[in-house]
Amino acid sequence: MKLEIAVQDVAGALVAKANGADRVELCSALAATGGITPSAALIESVVDAGLPVHVLLRCRPGPFVYDAQEIAVMTRDATWAIEHGAAGVVFGALTEGSLIDERAMAAVRDAAAGNISCHRAMDVVINAGGASAGIQALVRLGIGRVLTSGGAKRSIDGAPMLAHLAALADGRLEIMAGGGVHPSDIAALAGVGVGAVHLSARSAINSGLSTGPGGGDDETVDVTDPAIVQAAAEAVAAACA
Repeated sequence: MKLEIAVQDVAGALVAKANGADRVELCSALAATGGITPSAALIESVVDAGLPVHVLLRCRPGPFVYDAQEIAVMTRDATWAIEHGAAGVVFGALTEGSLIDERAMAAVRDAAAGNISCHRAMDVVINAGGASAGIQALVRLGIGRVLTSGGAKRSIDGAPMLAHLAALADGRLEIMAGGGVHPSDIAALAGVGVGAVHLSARSAINSGLSTGPGGGDDETVDVTDPAIVQAAAEAVAAACA
């Protein structure tokens, strides 16, 4: 089992590396939007931190149904990220019927030289009753990994579905549990057959500094918490022992 930490900055990547993570997913605006594509300079800087970096591709907040112009932007982002050291990209696109958009997924897969994971767009597919069709589509496309909570708010609550997805994938696709994962959940998640766990390991701190009228109302800052990363790494190690 592998441990992936979602990070938003270089400091987070360094904390993840120092405390036992295997890789990071890099995004921006995680708390506000659920994550959008990070900047080019941020990608390069986090790659330099030394862990494998999987870059989230999401050009805007909102539903995972994209038009041709949006797909074109994200295919360009995919190519750039891989050319500048990213280990992979993380992307998900759906049809208006809540199915995997195979044409869009294939375009980004090709732009990323095959180094692609599907993100929690899969949860929309699951909740629309399409778990089996979704897994088969990802396998058919050659997608290596899918991040999912099993359609639940928290992965631990989606454990029965995660077990079902692992059985459907049958080793052809890594099922990575993500969504509200706590270190205390990891043993149980390992027991249902997932190949990796994903968490943000965030704590909110008060900066004590005003953002002013143009910077939003919240003076708190999300940081990657070394204690949470370490606890998760220890739980993964114990589950693999």
